[in-house]
Amino acid sequence: MGSRFWPYSRQAMPKQFIDFLGTGRSLLQLTVDRLEGIVPPENIIMLTNEQYSSIVQEQLPQIKPDQILLEPVRRNTAPCNAWAAWHIKSLNPDAKIMVAPSDHLILKHEDFKASVVRAFEFLEKNENSIVTFGVKPNRPETGYGYIQEGTHVDEFFSKVKTFTEKPDKELANVFLETGEFYWNSGMFFWGVDTIINAMREYAPEISDLFDHANMFYGTPQEQEFINEHYIECPNISIDYAVMEKAPCVFVEKVDFGWSDLGTWGSVYDNSPKNRDGNVTPGTRVLAFESNNNVIAARGDKLVVVSGLNGYIVADTPDALLIVPKNDEQKIKNYVNEAKTHFGDKYL
Repeated sequence: MGSRFWPYSRQAMPKQFIDFLGTGRSLLQLTVDRLEGIVPPENIIMLTNEQYSSIVQEQLPQIKPDQILLEPVRRNTAPCNAWAAWHIKSLNPDAKIMVAPSDHLILKHEDFKASVVRAFEFLEKNENSIVTFGVKPNRPETGYGYIQEGTHVDEFFSKVKTFTEKPDKELANVFLETGEFYWNSGMFFWGVDTIINAMREYAPEISDLFDHANMFYGTPQEQEFINEHYIECPNISIDYAVMEKAPCVFVEKVDFGWSDLGTWGSVYDNSPKNRDGNVTPGTRVLAFESNNNVIAARGDKLVVVSGLNGYIVADTPDALLIVPKNDEQKIKNYVNEAKTHFGDKYL
């Protein structure tokens, strides 16, 4: 549910459906918005948990119900990418696919579009290749995965040498100093046959299930099959299942103002600040002798703060969070404590 964004992000309304930046658009809507002019709306396939079907349709009325694949249970990113690939192959056996997470922030839209076009062009020229976006790190971030570049292809593309998931601070500092490592954006490009064949080779426990459903794709029986058998898939990420094993993976080095909007601190870092350094996305705030805070409240509520410096203040109708920005990694612990004391009432 994105507990680091609690109390805004809840099980019933995860972070991708929330307008964190005060733009009037959720992170999901912004993701679809920036694909305009690159991918026709009818070619977009949404994959989400079944409990969020109505939210997706409400926020994206241009996406038809048959473009939304509904997971009955959560099984991480390898099974969902597999289902999407087999489903898309039934629609277009020559498809080239872009995987775009719905909870990221991208500030430079034109640079993003140029990077996407380059990735698709690379796939056309290099069959059986997989491309991922790599972002040059500017700090030893421990919350991101890292890609080490190997042999250079040209000024934009390099062969991937290694993937590393969320290193500790010491290793992240080493990565930063070498200049060989990039943040793993989680955006991927591949031909439909490329990813299906990679699944068959490196994750047969996943591919076997979807191969058995070939007669159902594009029919009412597809969802019935998924509802019955999806739970049999292992809970594994696409990085572990395929990316770390496949031989022809390339990183496109990009610079389009990317952030995995995963914490209140990342909202602060990537949002416009007033003269006191405060971030107040879509919130009415009167701040006195208060600096470098992120203050968010739902609805038309007025928030008044005094003498507050370097804090997160996040208010919803049933929960209020006040915590130093430097302690935001503890928010997960606070959410667990809330569950221990009050069950799922505030989750």
